[in-house]
Amino acid sequence: MPRPILIIEDEQSIRESLADLFDVALTSVTAVATLEDAKTALAAKPYDLILSDIRLGGKRDGGLQVMAAAGLLSPEATVIALTAFPDQDNRLASLRLGATYFLEKPADLETIASIAAKHGVASTIYPNPEPAAPAQPTTAS
Repeated sequence: MPRPILIIEDEQSIRESLADLFDVALTSVTAVATLEDAKTALAAKPYDLILSDIRLGGKRDGGLQVMAAAGLLSPEATVIALTAFPDQDNRLASLRLGATYFLEKPADLETIASIAAKHGVASTIYPNPEPAAPAQPTTAS
């Protein structure tokens, strides 16, 4: 059964690159651009992996709102926070709201694929990941 992945990124080129990264038979990707679409997607089903930009559509805390909703609706998900604004407040807020990883943009696709593989999620780079490991909060930049 495909692993459900949710990508929330308002920059179309980044959203498409991330969706392409996980466009493999073992995953099912939902990619959205807005906080509202993310909330709708989260309400529809649980996800195994969630990648969210912190600033969405100019809202400083849009991605943080996504993480709060994900904590309620997909509590088992591995959450990767992406940001071009890696200040300590964003880092701490992301981790407090359940982000497992905090990555600074531009985030390397190999790094994202490696994190996903550690949690049993396939990608074009790691098509045969190890079985899922429990999520442990950490930060990287």
